[in-house]
This record gives sequence, structure tokens and C-alpha cells, in this order.
Amino acid sequence: MSVKERDRLKVLHEVGQGHLKQGQAAAQLGMSERGFRKLLKRFRAKSDSAVTHGLRGRRSNRRLKEETAQQALEAVQRQYRDFGPTLAAEYLAKDLNIHLSHETLRQLLIREGLWKPKLRKIQEVHVWRPRRSCWGELVQWDTSVHAWLEQRGPAKMYLIALIDDATSRLFARFVPADSTEHHMRVLWAYVERYGRPQAVYTDRASLFQPTLAPGWKEAEPGPKTETQMGRALRELGIEWIAAQSPQAKGRIERSFGTLQDRLVKGLRRAEAKTMEEANRYLEEEFLPDWDKRFGVQAASEVDAHRPLGAVLKLESILSWVEQRQVTNDYTVSWEAQHWQIPKEAVRPGLRRSKIRIEARLDGSLRARLDDGFVALRVCQKAEKRSEASKRPARRHVPSPGQSRWMDHFSIQGNEAWKEYRQHGAAVSAPLRSPSGLPPRG
Repeated sequence: MSVKERDRLKVLHEVGQGHLKQGQAAAQLGMSERGFRKLLKRFRAKSDSAVTHGLRGRRSNRRLKEETAQQALEAVQRQYRDFGPTLAAEYLAKDLNIHLSHETLRQLLIREGLWKPKLRKIQEVHVWRPRRSCWGELVQWDTSVHAWLEQRGPAKMYLIALIDDATSRLFARFVPADSTEHHMRVLWAYVERYGRPQAVYTDRASLFQPTLAPGWKEAEPGPKTETQMGRALRELGIEWIAAQSPQAKGRIERSFGTLQDRLVKGLRRAEAKTMEEANRYLEEEFLPDWDKRFGVQAASEVDAHRPLGAVLKLESILSWVEQRQVTNDYTVSWEAQHWQIPKEAVRPGLRRSKIRIEARLDGSLRARLDDGFVALRVCQKAEKRSEASKRPARRHVPSPGQSRWMDHFSIQGNEAWKEYRQHGAAVSAPLRSPSGLPPRG
């Protein structure tokens, strides 16, 4: 009896003893109530044997006939002895009209000793793939943090490296931080020297891909679905490919192992102590030697890098870009300051419109208006007024019912009041308040 049958039998006994209702029992077994009632009816008629299959112990009607199995084995021994089960099954169906699945035939051959099963190997997750055919078709991009100068300089420096997939040519720079600004500077230097590559292959770091909510994965590219680097790559026409694991971009990962050995020793021999000296050695000596030592010939001599042309502006694309709304006085807000749009750049419909603001790598702030760019200047805060020009303090006015001006005031000692109380009539002289003014009303 199987585990499933034992579970059914236990539930049926619980129902028979009144511990479970039929609906609850059907839910536990994953059956409909109608199906459970039929099972319960069989259980009451046949007892425990009701949970076992009725064909248990009988020969299956779909079982392979012994005559057919024997014909297939004889044919394999006679004609297809060096064939594998899959190919042998195809030829049996084609030549002898014996239709067997390759797995059925494999089991028959194993039983007769005509086929030796192979041990299952662990499937390799990351298989080898050929290099791209052209230089500039794919560039792998990553960052390595290491004590590159050992004890002679900064304890930590970042090496941003771009290695070509077809030729293993390397382009790298030392930077103080793994930030968007420094990655843009390295990309700027690469594009100026070689041109725009067709695609870049990076990891899924937040520098290239933001952390999105589940519903944003299929959204269109925009400020909420791409980073500044993602926007820059899109505007440059460079495809971004995300690696699912470090092993997927193994070429750049393996190069870092070589760099952390060879480059560290080269910087030591060059006695580099600062980041500027390290970059100078990297640019003038190490990278040319790397290309000679590890560079390979691409399958095609075509250079897949594309020029910038007259339309693309690196200073505009490789900057921090956001949208801002123009206020009524033609200013925009940026980093808790107001920036003024020049008067000569003002045009109709500019107020309350959204414009592109670029914080460029040179420190300037520019706005894109139509097809041009204008420089913005920060608005100076208004000077504080002197004490003499300040408005006088407002007199405190108590809320209704809270005034205390009648405290300790009494008219019981007033002569006119006493005379009025004695005679019960108005006095010849008009009644006056202590302030000298006639009473109101």
C-alpha cells in the first residue's frame, strides 16, 4: 500500500468514527465532495481494499508484447548493434515497422546487456561561447577594488576596466570611487579614443539597473526605470546587456585576477605613490604591453566602433540629467537653490513647462531649450532687512472670552451710582464711566 493510499485510509476511518465531515475530508485529500462520497461508498462496501487500484497485480493492457520485444532485440543484435537507443528506435520504425520509444528500447537493451548506461554528469551552467567576430562589437565592463599601491599610497582605489570580447584589448582607469560620475568619465575617455561600441556587458549593479517594484519590470524606459548610466547608454545608442552571474562575464573577471598580480608588481617597480602616477603608468606602459601579450586577432578586421557624429554631444549625454518645471519668474530649483534662466533665452510658453537640466562633469549647470543649451546662474538670496526697517510687532489680541481688562475694576464706589441706587431714578448729571466717557447704548 502506498503512502497516498494510507493517507486516504486514515481519513476514511476518521470520517467513519465521526471525527471529520465529508467536506473536510474531501478538502484534506484534494478531492471533490462527489468523488469522496463515491470513495466512501466503496470503503463501506469493501473495507480497506477500497483505496487500492482495481488493476493492481494484473497485466497491463498496454504492456509491450514479448514477441515484439524479442523481434526488436534480435534486429538490434543483427543490424543496429553499434546504434544508440534513439537512433535504433528510429530505424526499427522505419525499416521493420516496430514502433518503440527510445526509452523503452534503452531499457530492453540494458536488461539484455547490449547497452551500458552512462553515469549522469553534473550539467555545466555556464558553457563556452565563441568570441564576437569584430572589435567593438561587445565590451565587458566591470570594477575591481584592491590595494593597488600596497602601502605606498591610498589604501583603496577602484579600477574601472573595459575589455573587448573579440580581441581582449583592455582600457582601464584608476578612480577614487565607484560612482556614476567616474564611470561616465571613463566611458567618455573610451568613446573619444575608439568610438561607440555596439554593446556593453555588465553586472546588474544599481549603477546600471535600479531596484524596481514588481510592476515596473516591463515599463517603458524613463526616469523611474533606468539609471543615469542607463540613460546615457541609451542616448549613445549602446546596447546594455546584463550578466546573470559573475561567471557569465568571465573574460573581465579573469582579467582582474591577472591585473591584481601583474599590475600591482608593475606599479611597485614604477614606484607609483599617487593615483595620477598609477594612471600614467597604466596608460603609457601597462596597457600597451597587455595588448601585445594577451591581445588576440579578431575573426573579422572590421572595426564595429561607430563615430559620434555632429549630433551626439558627450558633454550633454554624460551628465546628470533631470527634469525641472520653470516657475513664473523663469527660475528652476536645483539642490535647494534657485537658478535663473537668462533673459535672452526666455520664449513664450516657457513658464510652467518642464525642461531638461544637465549637471555636467565640469561643474556647470545647463538647460536644454529647443535645440540649444543655456547656462544657468544661481540666484542670490535677498539680504536681511535691518532692525529699523522691520515691521513693528503686532499687538496681542486675546481670543473671545479671554480678555482680562475688567480685572480689579468696580463701580460700587462711584457717587453717581450711589445716588442712583438711593433714589431709584436717573440723576440730573449723566452717568459716566471711570474713563470719563458716557456709557454706550
